[in-house]
Amino acid sequence: MEYLEYTGFTQASPTLAWNLFCDYRFWPRFSNIYGEIHWTKGKPWTPGSRMKIEIVQPIKATVDHVITICSPPKQVAWIDHALGNTMEQWVTFEALPDGRTRVHTWAEITAADPKFSANQYSDLVRAFMRQWYDSFCSACDQLANGEALFA
Repeated sequence: MEYLEYTGFTQASPTLAWNLFCDYRFWPRFSNIYGEIHWTKGKPWTPGSRMKIEIVQPIKATVDHVITICSPPKQVAWIDHALGNTMEQWVTFEALPDGRTRVHTWAEITAADPKFSANQYSDLVRAFMRQWYDSFCSACDQLANGEALFA
């Protein structure tokens, strides 16, 4: 098992950050690894709801994403299954005294498939987390400053 975490900061309020986070249609703008993303079961962002996420690079895969906890606009947690690995991940949105929001994520990864080790998987996830959350926080900053996204 491996534990990963990453923290980003945005000028946006937790509610604004949460609203952008929940609109998964923007996720491909934060990382080029995504293909098709869609909900397959339940009401989106409720415990037990399921999302399928197509990964197109660096290797093709499908992620089965099951929401376990969701408390808008404070936190969400899920369990992912992909490439023989299981990952529990949490994302929290914490209001800071200076008006910014701390966006923190952590994940625990367990490997089950020896063809794709936990180390390889965690290296991919670590790089992805940094890039995705940095891009996400930048987009939140744009919204907080009244700018159009991806103009």
